[in-house]
Amino acid sequence: MLDKQQPSDVPAGKIEVLEFFSYNCPHCAAFEPVLEAWARKLPADVVLRRVPVPFIGDFENKQRLYFALEAMGRLDDLHPKAFDAIHRQRLNLAGEKATADWLAKQGVDMAKYNDIAKSFGVSTKLRRATQLTDAYKVEGVPALGIAGRYYTDGTLAGSLERSLQVADALIAQARKGG
Repeated sequence: MLDKQQPSDVPAGKIEVLEFFSYNCPHCAAFEPVLEAWARKLPADVVLRRVPVPFIGDFENKQRLYFALEAMGRLDDLHPKAFDAIHRQRLNLAGEKATADWLAKQGVDMAKYNDIAKSFGVSTKLRRATQLTDAYKVEGVPALGIAGRYYTDGTLAGSLERSLQVADALIAQARKGG
């Protein structure tokens, strides 16, 4: 349980689950399909949001990648491909140019991407990601924050798969108001 409850970015009556991750993290890449399968089964009152953390390698570029793809409505197709490119294809996406070259090959409108990636909105989301990472005291990823009150990760739960079972229990607890 967190020392101080964190404000949620979801409507009243909804339970927010945050996944703290990094595109540079091999554990996050391995966890992604497991998390996606879990997310497809979440009840209607649970909202999963992802938070790219402000650490691990070329983090700001990767945070901008995530938030720009989100703003462009391209997360569904390119979020898993970014993990695949880095961890399976072993492409070096460090730096803006390498990321831009990869995105162009994915058919992304680069003028639009660059405008969004450097926008005030994305910069605000980067600051919010840092605030959330600090508030939840995230030291490693992947990790989960639940309902602004709870935190778990693979180390605390015993495995990444078990962290999802713990998250289910914490969601139930939050639903009861506990």
